[in-house]
Amino acid sequence: MSVVVDAALLIGGTIALWGGARLLVTGASRLAGAAGVSALVVGLTVVAFGTSAPEFAVSLEAAFAGQGDVSIGNVVGSNLFNLGVILGLVGVLSPFRVAETLVRRDALAMAAATAVAAVVLLNGAVSRLEGIILLALLGGYLGALGVAIRTANRADDGHPDAADDGATVPPLDADEETPREIRSGLEGGRVLVGLLFVIGGGRVLIDAAVGLALAVGISEWAVGATIVATGTSLPELVTSVVAIRRGDVGIAAGNVVGSNVFNALGVLGLVAVVQPMAVDPAVFLGIAWLCVLTAFATVVLATGRRLTRLEGVALIALGAGYWVVSMAL
Repeated sequence: MSVVVDAALLIGGTIALWGGARLLVTGASRLAGAAGVSALVVGLTVVAFGTSAPEFAVSLEAAFAGQGDVSIGNVVGSNLFNLGVILGLVGVLSPFRVAETLVRRDALAMAAATAVAAVVLLNGAVSRLEGIILLALLGGYLGALGVAIRTANRADDGHPDAADDGATVPPLDADEETPREIRSGLEGGRVLVGLLFVIGGGRVLIDAAVGLALAVGISEWAVGATIVATGTSLPELVTSVVAIRRGDVGIAAGNVVGSNVFNALGVLGLVAVVQPMAVDPAVFLGIAWLCVLTAFATVVLATGRRLTRLEGVALIALGAGYWVVSMAL
């Protein structure tokens, strides 16, 4: 009977994630259009942080429950899924020119965050001090983004062509008679409701997925690195697909890159500060695979300043390969 309940909750959680992600990306892009902020910046910050909310919630819950393998496996597996499946899917569905800033700052920040997380996990454990360092690095990255946004805004005021963060998101509501305060309040509420659905749907989905997986004898690490990671990455997947369909490729690409930075530094750092833990030796395969995939993705984004369909297929193959290997071990 519990299996039937878990299956029903799995479907319900997925629906909540889908609806929440649609509200989130719509509200965020409209706010960006009203404020004159580029799609890339929105994807890297508001959307990336929002879609990483399930990783925060699930990893913390697992850490408090003493399920370190699920908690850390979720971080590693989510980043693999984001880069492999989601970024690859973006490339397949809508090959895009990579903005200079994405290569110069954000893709390199993602690679650096992955390298730091790998060093932290090399001894099979993560301490509270290491968690504090990770959170401090995330704070530094967010500070750099803030400076970049202010610089881009000043450049846009004087020389519209000087900024390279990507095209500004056009406001979907073209009614100029609508007061900006009312529109901003409405869209801010849309973002908040979307985030609540994303967090709640992710929580329900993960509880159901873990229950189903453990019922058939799958290890906690495999559950965390595959099923839980896939579940918590559904908001990124749905948000990116919705953004592509709306033509906001900057949000889709920025969402993936920003989410990986948040996961590697923010989620892992916060979990370590709250509950230092040891993890399964299987972390070495996962983190090594993630480093290879991150290096490949960074090179792809830097080569020719364009993500092609063929490169997207290669990313998907690499990402899906880890899922298959993990389930087989």
